Amino acid sequence: MPLEPGADAPTITAPNQDGEDRTLEFETPTVLYFYPRDDTPGCTVEATQFQRELETYRDAGVA
Repeated sequence: MPLEPGADAPTITAPNQDGEDRTLEFETPTVLYFYPRDDTPGCTVEATQFQRELETYRDAGVA
């Protein structure tokens, strides 16, 4: 479900790696990053970019 930038994120419930449901509720600005597979070129580039921008997110108050 796409969200507009700045929109409130809905509460998310999904199973973890052990099949147990976990619920995420977002009370502060949050970046939630999903990737399809480890050690693939596109995912590695995107993850590296997130790391490079980490201080920008922190400065903006993003968790």
